Amino acid sequence: MVMELTAKQRRALEQLVARATDAAQVVRRAHVVLWSADGVTGAEIARRLQLSAEAVSRIRRRFLDGGVAGLATRPKGGRTDHAVPPATVERLVELAMSPPPAGRSRWTTRLLAKEVQLTSGCVSDVLRRHGLKPHLVRTYKVSRDPAFVAKVRDIVGLYLQPPEHAVVLSLDEKTSIQALERTQRPLPLRSGRATRHTHDYTRHGVVDLYAALEVATGAVTHRLSARHTAADFLTFMRQVVRAYPAQELHVMLDNSSTPGTPAVKDWLAANPRVHFHYTPTSASWLNQVEGFFGILAKQSLSLTDFPSKKALREHLHAYMRAWKQHPTPFAWTKPAQAIIKSHRRMLERISTAVH
Repeated sequence: MVMELTAKQRRALEQLVARATDAAQVVRRAHVVLWSADGVTGAEIARRLQLSAEAVSRIRRRFLDGGVAGLATRPKGGRTDHAVPPATVERLVELAMSPPPAGRSRWTTRLLAKEVQLTSGCVSDVLRRHGLKPHLVRTYKVSRDPAFVAKVRDIVGLYLQPPEHAVVLSLDEKTSIQALERTQRPLPLRSGRATRHTHDYTRHGVVDLYAALEVATGAVTHRLSARHTAADFLTFMRQVVRAYPAQELHVMLDNSSTPGTPAVKDWLAANPRVHFHYTPTSASWLNQVEGFFGILAKQSLSLTDFPSKKALREHLHAYMRAWKQHPTPFAWTKPAQAIIKSHRRMLERISTAVH
């Protein structure tokens, strides 16, 4: 087929071929039309451009029907429900962040879809683009300690500017570690299948773990106990003092009732080189040993069966021996003022939140 081109059409097609910015498929179509106008056969054009004869015929027909403009890439067909007007998107986001309807605990994509007349899949796309996850809920607790600012500055100061010639210890107890034994043997890890264990178990009692994390080195002094009374706490503190016989000790503690008992106060008065520093109420996350307890729970306790308290004790001692060989300190980076500002913002938010 020999195609007739006007001078204007030929110039437009030659410009398409010469421009490097046009899409490759548009340039290919322009070549088809130009070569057809020059008398090149359809089979030869197909060979040069690695197209089928049918594709060459379709391109010629597009030019005959629409001219040079007909060679442009056409918009693809498909679903259009994702093309949501900005006003609808704004309303959807506001709804997702507002209280749910009466009788509901949260918004779902189907509930939101009914409100804005969209599909639930479209609603999911909009929520994802705006980082909204109505199906997730996390807990929080903001400290109401009137001495929050002073305590934060004290604790963070110990992390970032520890006293010279002194040891800073982060101390706490992990209470009621359960010696759990599953009712059936766990099934081990296999390719394509996770480790499995039964949901029910036999409980063989609990063990309490006292730990003092040396902030500078990550070394941990520990003691296992059947209880966590003031007497048990004092026994552990005497062990800590023996571990650091000639150094001043700054010990970070939470606000449990144990350190405030008369026996502990008398012992503290008799040991002037030991200084207690307390985290604010509801802010035990300031105590670095909590991070160590989290690692212990995930790496040592979460999937292990214990047929007795003795087995649990031996298991914990083994983990502590391994940690002692390769202690890992935690690097504290957040300054006290940043924590205080964040705390003030949270207090403002909970005073104005919708309930």
